[in-house]
Amino acid sequence: MSDTKPEANNENTDAAVEAELEGVPESMKEGGAGEDGGEMPAEENSDNRIENLEAQLAEAQQAVLYAQAETQNVRRRLEKDAQDARAYAATGFARDMLSVMDNMQRAMEAIPEEVKNEEKWGGLIGGIEATARELETVFEKNGVKRVASMGLPLDPNQHQAMVEVPTADEEPGTIVQEMQAGYVIKDRLLRPAFVGVAKKPE
Repeated sequence: MSDTKPEANNENTDAAVEAELEGVPESMKEGGAGEDGGEMPAEENSDNRIENLEAQLAEAQQAVLYAQAETQNVRRRLEKDAQDARAYAATGFARDMLSVMDNMQRAMEAIPEEVKNEEKWGGLIGGIEATARELETVFEKNGVKRVASMGLPLDPNQHQAMVEVPTADEEPGTIVQEMQAGYVIKDRLLRPAFVGVAKKPE
């Protein structure tokens, strides 16, 4: 009799435990889930979290570096735009003044040689020459320079060929005539020089 009572008590206890655990998910029962696919061990779960955090940190660092590089690029572009604005502020005005320079040069070229030697015209001619020199000085102070042409090979970036001049004295493509002077401001073309270039005689 004494041997069978404990076994009955154990059976009753097991049945009570099973009843209490009925409906409880396997993952929440004692021991959790192991290799069968339940929750991962705490150590392995911690390692994964660390790896994820390290990956997120690396991504954040890359994003910061990219943002810094982009900021520097924007700053450089703004600085260059500001420098260009200062350097070429007089571009429009200088282009308008080219016609004044053209007229001064035409006036100089139109004076006959015999008139230049007459004393009564000395003051007028001297005034025109002085005005032309002063205008050239103002141009140079603002970075406006005349494009070199005569005797040079044709440069499409600075010259515009208007006519071909048959000649055996110069290599074909050499500028032998300038109809209108060209000008640059700093390194930017204001107006190309209108020129005539040499070609082989027929």
